[in-house]
Amino acid sequence: MKATMSILAAVALVALAVSACPAAEYGRTIFADDFSSNAFGPRWAHYKSSSVVKDGVLVGITAADSDHAAVDNIRFDGERDLEVAVKFRFTSDKAQSFNVWFDDKTYKGSHAGHICQATISPKGVSLADAKTGGFTLEGGLYERKKAKQLTDADKKLLAGKAKWTTSPLSLKEWHTLVVRTAGDEMTAAIDGKPVASFSSPGIGHPTKSLVSLTTNLVDIEYDDFSIKAAAKP
Repeated sequence: MKATMSILAAVALVALAVSACPAAEYGRTIFADDFSSNAFGPRWAHYKSSSVVKDGVLVGITAADSDHAAVDNIRFDGERDLEVAVKFRFTSDKAQSFNVWFDDKTYKGSHAGHICQATISPKGVSLADAKTGGFTLEGGLYERKKAKQLTDADKKLLAGKAKWTTSPLSLKEWHTLVVRTAGDEMTAAIDGKPVASFSSPGIGHPTKSLVSLTTNLVDIEYDDFSIKAAAKP
């Protein structure tokens, strides 16, 4: 009985976190693409990506010989609070996961200006603070992580910089993801249902100016992608 109550309480907290940032607060569209032109528009940029737009969807592709997951991104003027929405589907069991990254390429305190991310896999959702977590350059943490030389103190710190939530998803079916940042909190909803929330200082970075879809590795399709922010006063 106590376990059931704990689960219900956790679900209620996630729902409250997501509902605290209603869609109406993100009424200013920064960018949107439904891929109906069957080509990437001029605002799209790419890093080590073999992704294509075909048959009205973005097909995320990491080349077999690539040393980095395919990155397809959009730049804009910096914003603190953002909403990213995208339809997606895993078309085979070769699809491992994809990331929605929030970056600030002018920020020099983290590797590649990474600020925070949501990782979506067929098994669940992870939300992470990259700015003060696994990508921070402070104290050499990122280099130790890259070299697989993390100390016990490093591991303890990183354990508090991300949150994993189990949320199984069916293959080959379309789903809709909405990720929001509001202050130092990040939330995720899939198909209109809150699935995860996480708070950490780095998420509140005031000038997030790049959002990317990162495909790990292949067989992930995307549609109806948008980036929104709060209306300016």
